[in-house]
Amino acid sequence: MGELSRTWWLLLIRGLAAVIFGILALIWPGITLLVLVTFFGAYALVSGIFALFAGFRHGTRSRAWLLTSGVIGILAGIVAFVWPGITSLALLYVVAFWAILTGVSEIVAGIHLRKLIDNEWMFIVGGALSVIFGVLLLIWPGAGLLSLVWLIGAFAVLYGIAMIALSLRVKNFTPKAGVP
Repeated sequence: MGELSRTWWLLLIRGLAAVIFGILALIWPGITLLVLVTFFGAYALVSGIFALFAGFRHGTRSRAWLLTSGVIGILAGIVAFVWPGITSLALLYVVAFWAILTGVSEIVAGIHLRKLIDNEWMFIVGGALSVIFGVLLLIWPGAGLLSLVWLIGAFAVLYGIAMIALSLRVKNFTPKAGVP
């Protein structure tokens, strides 16, 4: 468990990246598709790289889920950069499936962490927000790119706050008596 508390800053960076990305998306709601693809691609790559790094640093059972989350994020970022001219509907589906798959991975990782840390729910909340966001995008694909920008911005800020809170909780973790 000491490994997890030593890498708290990885969660903090992921959270800060999400908040910055979300604020930028909310400040410029009329941005072009190319800028949105670039912002999303950069965020997905950064998030994926840090999730992979955290997965390789951890020896816990949640390692596989962190690695999965990282690979999904990196692949989503690469797709966004390789095909920048995709339509807003195609981007919507890429973002939706990325959010759902990443969210499920984070929920499972959070469940495994709950076995090690009491009252650890922030990782699960972040994953649940991600899944809800992806499902909402699939339910209302015709909402348009402007709505997608607002949804992405709001999701990223909320998700980022959850990851920042988790990082601070993990940073201050002290093992309980009898827990290896």
